[in-house]
Amino acid sequence: MPVLSYTIIPLLAILLGSIVALARPPGPRLVSAMQHLAAGVVFAAAATEIVPQVMHGAFWVATLVGGALGVVTMLALKAFEGQFRGPAALLGAVAIDIAIDGLVLGLAFVVGAKAGLLLTIALTLEVLFLGLTLTTELSESIRSKAKIIMIVAAIALLLPGGAAIGLTVAELPPAVIVGFLSFGLMALLYLVTEELLTDAHAKRDTPLVAAMFFVGFLALLLIEELMA
Repeated sequence: MPVLSYTIIPLLAILLGSIVALARPPGPRLVSAMQHLAAGVVFAAAATEIVPQVMHGAFWVATLVGGALGVVTMLALKAFEGQFRGPAALLGAVAIDIAIDGLVLGLAFVVGAKAGLLLTIALTLEVLFLGLTLTTELSESIRSKAKIIMIVAAIALLLPGGAAIGLTVAELPPAVIVGFLSFGLMALLYLVTEELLTDAHAKRDTPLVAAMFFVGFLALLLIEELMA
């Protein structure tokens, strides 16, 4: 199965999130629980597949430079989101986020097929909420449901584009690959701590909802063991 065909799964998840938001948006508690679950899955994928490759790469300079660039990029994205308001700013921020998700997914497949598959599962849950959030915001200023879905679909296409760029890294020297993986690791950690969990904690929290983070983490560990 061609690697880029795996990007169809998260791409469809974005569209599903958009359709759900237009048809019957889920309640805040369910959204918070699913965001905790997605955060746990993404964190587990980063910890089990990306971190070992970065640590055992023996290229500490590449790790430092790639990681620093990852942090700067994600903080710049956060600053961009805070500087501007309105549909255009939201579209720009989500577009960049989706492209980076695609890049990280492509980098995961550089590590190996198992890493790519696990990260596909993790990012599918994450982008589902991006599609839902984007659609909810757009519906406040755009009346046509068909137009909203078309906009979301166009942005979703950035995911396979980012993955294609990530896959080209496989042809580069090992030190450069480690640098890119370090960049991707920082992007994933930012995604968990500053987006999924921050947004989830903005809603009313309960011990059961919070436990979904660990359910997601353990679920991905079990999937990885079954794939071994």
